Amino acid sequence: MATVTAPAPRLALPGVFRHRAAHKLLLLALAAAVLVPLANAHWSSGSWPHALTVDLSGPLGRANDWIIDNRDSSPLFLYFFGYVSNAVVLSVRAVYLVLLAAGWAGVTAFGALVAWRVAGVRLAIGTGVAFLACGLLGMWVPTMQTLALMVVAVLTSVVVGALLGLAGGLSERTDRALRPVLDTMQVLPAFAYLLPVVLVFGIGVPAAVLATVVYAAPPMARLTALGLRNADPEVLEAVESLGATGRQRLLTARLPLARKQLLLGLNQTIMMALSMAVIASVIGAGGLGDRVYQALASVDVGAALAAGIPIVLLAVVLDRVTAAAGEQSDESAGEPGSGRRLWLYALGATVAVAVVARLAGALDWPSGWTLGIAEPVNRVVDWMTAHLYSGVPYLGGTADWAGHFTTWVLDPVRDGLQWLPWWSVLLIVAALAWVIGTWRTALTAVLAMAAIGVLGVWKPSLDTLSQVLAAVAVTLVLGFATGIAAARSDRFERALRPVLDVCQTMPQFVYLIPVVALFGVGRAPAVAAAVVYALPAVVRITTQGLRQVDPAALESARSLGATSTQQLRQIQLPLARPALLLAVNQGVVLVLAVVIIGGLVGGGALGYDAVFGLAQGDLATGLVAGAAIVCLGLMLDRVTQPTERRTKKGA
Repeated sequence: MATVTAPAPRLALPGVFRHRAAHKLLLLALAAAVLVPLANAHWSSGSWPHALTVDLSGPLGRANDWIIDNRDSSPLFLYFFGYVSNAVVLSVRAVYLVLLAAGWAGVTAFGALVAWRVAGVRLAIGTGVAFLACGLLGMWVPTMQTLALMVVAVLTSVVVGALLGLAGGLSERTDRALRPVLDTMQVLPAFAYLLPVVLVFGIGVPAAVLATVVYAAPPMARLTALGLRNADPEVLEAVESLGATGRQRLLTARLPLARKQLLLGLNQTIMMALSMAVIASVIGAGGLGDRVYQALASVDVGAALAAGIPIVLLAVVLDRVTAAAGEQSDESAGEPGSGRRLWLYALGATVAVAVVARLAGALDWPSGWTLGIAEPVNRVVDWMTAHLYSGVPYLGGTADWAGHFTTWVLDPVRDGLQWLPWWSVLLIVAALAWVIGTWRTALTAVLAMAAIGVLGVWKPSLDTLSQVLAAVAVTLVLGFATGIAAARSDRFERALRPVLDVCQTMPQFVYLIPVVALFGVGRAPAVAAAVVYALPAVVRITTQGLRQVDPAALESARSLGATSTQQLRQIQLPLARPALLLAVNQGVVLVLAVVIIGGLVGGGALGYDAVFGLAQGDLATGLVAGAAIVCLGLMLDRVTQPTERRTKKGA
């Protein structure tokens, strides 16, 4: 009789070693055990070894000289960049001339009529009041200049962003290829690419429009791709079962299902384009941004606010009207020609009002209808500086808060990062990226971090990283808490919406002076500016993601007796994970985008280098600092964003 041999007992591993993440960390530890001694043997320095750096000042200097020498003779400039520049100038000039021909009464009437048609009387009155307020502040002509520039820039950004998002939403491979491109477009500080843009296009409107498009197109691309990827698979399967082609599925199912994300992308594009108005003024954009820049150059906060308020009003009006038009699109879908009639009625009424104004000689805003707010605002700023900066009983004042934040948070994080050996920083980055993603994710993050050392800006980059980590942490804590509250209360969301509009559209240069007056000069005000700028996007995306959770899932949870907190933790937050991850991504890139502002208020590090490069015309310093910031953004994106494969496995 044959005997049955029992299988040999398998070695039982502790529970922690059964996880995939533990396997990855174990492999990484084995690789580090081999590579770290070799690295220490060749480069024992704790900081990045000088032997592994590359000096780019020579090649970039030669490129700078070549552009200057060939700008007026090279076919590339004459027959490509020249045509692009002329097209932008003609487009902006055409819009501006139309606005001037309509006059203040015609523009106000047109905006109010469109708002009335798509959203009702209340928004129409608000739109009219917003345009009239621009005139009352004495900023009508600069407002029209900025509006003409923004119309062209926003339309271009929406087209470019929608096309990129369409490609990324329909192909995962394309989406992976586009992610570093979008990161670069959104993270590269404006001051870093203003210099090459000016070298190519010169000072003026074309350079300003191009800089705005580079900065404002990525949100449209990201949200378009997110909406297309998250389309209901059951609806797509039903459409496909009816024999629809790929093009028909896109037009009849994917795009309609992604309408809310598309509208949110349009909203974010408008906000970010208007936030670039002041930075664009540095290279000759004119308009409201130039007024803000000139006022702050003379430390006149009141005059800067008088020009900054119209920027906010423009953003609020465009936000409300476009959102209302999107909500109305479903209701009017069955009315053929309703959109065409809307524009015909609005244009007819505008022409009639403009003709009457021209006959009455009242096209220009009356000079006597202005209200000066500069002096009262400056008095308020002086009072805040005198009473809140220090000496507040029991609280100590804002200067003490900034000092404590710097001493207890920023200094320890910076010193800790700079104390770590360079190879340990790469290991930490590799571990974090590999645990939440794949080996490709980890390799990309490590290469991005190593590129910073190769560029020769290792220590300044770690200083900037410490500020970014602190700002992102504060932004995410405040943003998630506020977004959850807004998603659970319609009244709170309506009250919060104008506050978010103001925070996101008020140019950073406007609130930079009050921030410095309250917190002093240093890294703390730089972090405060970054938080104020990045917070609205995190709140909006979090709120949108939580509100789009399947109502059937929430109803099932309620029927089982789940409390409101349990529904949030077990249903809403897990189902809204893609939106929350996108909020983290946008928080990181927006904080990095404001790092440049830190260089203007004593933040130092890479932000100062980028500002110095533009101010001195030093292409090498500015671009190297900008490239290092892009590498930081790419690394943080890979460390904080799980790959699609990992997300599906975790689900």
